[in-house]
Amino acid sequence: MSVLTRRHLLRRAALSASAATASRVGAGAATTAAVAASAALGGCETGSDPDSDPNRVPDPEHRLGLRFPDGFGWGAATSAYQIEGAAKDDGRGESVWDTFSHTPGRTRGGDTGDVAADHYHRYEADLDLMRELGLRTYRFSISWSRIQADGTGAPNQRGLDFYRRLVDGLLARDIAPMATLFHWDLPQSLQDGGGWESRDVAYRFADYADHVFRALGENVPVWLTINEPKTVVQNGYLHGHHAPGHRDPGAAYLVAHHLQLAHGLAVAALRATGNSSRIGPALNLHPCYPAVEGAEAAAATRLYDGYENRLYLDSIFKGSYPTDVLDDLGPQSRMVRAIHDGDLKIISAPVDLLAVQYYTPIYVTPGGGTEHKWPTSEANWQQIYPDGMYDILTRVHREYGDLPLTITENGLPTPDTLNGDTVDDPGRIAFLRDHMAAAHRAIRDGVPLESYHVWSLMDNFEWAEGYDQRWGLIYVDYPTQRRVLKRSAHWYRRVIADNGV
Repeated sequence: MSVLTRRHLLRRAALSASAATASRVGAGAATTAAVAASAALGGCETGSDPDSDPNRVPDPEHRLGLRFPDGFGWGAATSAYQIEGAAKDDGRGESVWDTFSHTPGRTRGGDTGDVAADHYHRYEADLDLMRELGLRTYRFSISWSRIQADGTGAPNQRGLDFYRRLVDGLLARDIAPMATLFHWDLPQSLQDGGGWESRDVAYRFADYADHVFRALGENVPVWLTINEPKTVVQNGYLHGHHAPGHRDPGAAYLVAHHLQLAHGLAVAALRATGNSSRIGPALNLHPCYPAVEGAEAAAATRLYDGYENRLYLDSIFKGSYPTDVLDDLGPQSRMVRAIHDGDLKIISAPVDLLAVQYYTPIYVTPGGGTEHKWPTSEANWQQIYPDGMYDILTRVHREYGDLPLTITENGLPTPDTLNGDTVDDPGRIAFLRDHMAAAHRAIRDGVPLESYHVWSLMDNFEWAEGYDQRWGLIYVDYPTQRRVLKRSAHWYRRVIADNGV
């Protein structure tokens, strides 16, 4: 890796850190250049009204008259470390997030996932709440260290039994399970041996996946392999504000390759079982637009898009990494030197669907930095721009083929306050409604979108932010573990019943 590239990646990490702590910004108009360059980059319409701030919508529950296709899958999503708790129960081993959250200064307020929403002990009641909402699909993740305490060897039967009970409970309530194999909680023992910097971990992941596939079988109709590999790369290895907390650009993209390899090996493991369940990756995709006019901004945006999106999409769906990214990393980078013959064939093994997670657009400056153009949520990195949902869905469909798509995460944190038996969150309703409308427009324009999952089902441990941000449809009063359906949950129940907004 060249000194220039190393500085570029560290600067990006610093910019990410600045964005994470920046104060809220006001609305701004997207430039004409952003619209024009979006088309060049594969985007589509980008002209939302900047005055459409959800917090200023007088009636967030206003019906738009949009009906979704029959059988559309309305769901919600969670992840294991964020909700399960029971950190030391029934043979569960330590994960990198246990280590990270227990390290002073790593999480807001020193919060950990030791208890979280105590879902491990309260899953039956949580399943009943899912049924009350009318969910048709539920996307959750499996804790690797609950299945293999040290990431290797025979599976822990008590861990498998928990997920079997969860899946059985979903099916009994007519809710389709969608299971994610890895949502960032790598067993600490594997991290001690090098973590995702070690090629061997990709093969250990395939072994773990095989155990889970054989235990749960076709009762899980959809499997997702790796959740947001980009977040592990950028937050875990570039900026260091997620586990394992490193700041090493050379390691970061080596990790990217091994995560992609693990994805491909897990696909092969499922096929080898003869299981007829479907499988695919879960990628957080950020449409990238130039912040200003000009060739320099357009070129910087193209490269930024390579790191954000094409690095993961191209390897899975085209069997190659984008040449501009590889050239930028340099032939001596750890990633480039780690690509073995046959790796891209493994990574690009055919999948059955792609899970898309959309939260925010990115506006790129000529120097490769970023700017905000739209209002932000309480997560200051998140710009509220529903048209970005439309742009990324139509782009993926256009550039990567007629593959079924599912939205597995979309949501925002709001300043929720419990008032007796209610929580009023109109901003969340407006956000979800407007993003659902963008998804509906994509379906109308030919995108084979089959389901949508709100992030998140319930308030939870929000990684480095601890319990400071609330993203859920269901309010969790952490001292008592009481659950309260928010206004948005009641609204979503009507959306599901009507199959439309």
